[in-house]
Amino acid sequence: MGDLFAGGGGYRWLDSWVMSNIIQLGTHRFCETFLTHRLDPTGRQYDQMTQAARSGCSNNVEGSERWATSKETEMRLTDVARASLAELSGDYVFWLLRKKIRPWKKTSDEAKAVYAVRLDKPKYETDVLYESCDHILKQQDKFAKWLDSEDDVTVANVLIILIARTINMLNRQMAAQGEKFKQEGGFREQLKDARIEEIAKRENAPVCPECGNLCVNGWQKRAKTQVSRFGGARHIRRVMAQGSWRRRRKC
Repeated sequence: MGDLFAGGGGYRWLDSWVMSNIIQLGTHRFCETFLTHRLDPTGRQYDQMTQAARSGCSNNVEGSERWATSKETEMRLTDVARASLAELSGDYVFWLLRKKIRPWKKTSDEAKAVYAVRLDKPKYETDVLYESCDHILKQQDKFAKWLDSEDDVTVANVLIILIARTINMLNRQMAAQGEKFKQEGGFREQLKDARIEEIAKRENAPVCPECGNLCVNGWQKRAKTQVSRFGGARHIRRVMAQGSWRRRRKC
């Protein structure tokens, strides 16, 4: 059963997690520097923007941690992270629109310079917590000349670009999660297969001569026959009237 709960915690190696941390740090600075009491008298916009930035990071973490026991939850939380960042991007766009300013074009020199900055691959060894935080700060330094600017328009534009990049990363991440789900199935399926395999061992079940997996008798509800399973796929069925095994399809 130990293998069923293996995995999780791999978020520290994800570029989407690193970038969302940079966005969260940049958003806090933006709000603390530019959201004056006059512009945000109730503090509501500050709360919404910082919470959206936090959600973009923390839901990615929670989804990764839930990977072992619920791939559906993992995908849902990754989607929440993506949606939260999209909401945050809208806040920055609106900030520019209030000033009658358009976001940078993708073809502009400023935007190209930001897009050209690439993240380094993490190289963690023994102290993953310390090393991952160090990695985030080093990657943040690559964007410091824009994120530390005293010009709110520059900071907003750069964060819009970083958010767009992170959303693209999350899109690819969700596609990979979906593909893995198709290949491996969900946690309930794995629990069932693990139980079937354990019963097969206890009953000294026959072994498939082709694939080498154990065969287990189970009930097929629609056709009142016994079926055998090699791993998770039904390969042989036993017709009760005949009392013998015959191949259902090739392994």
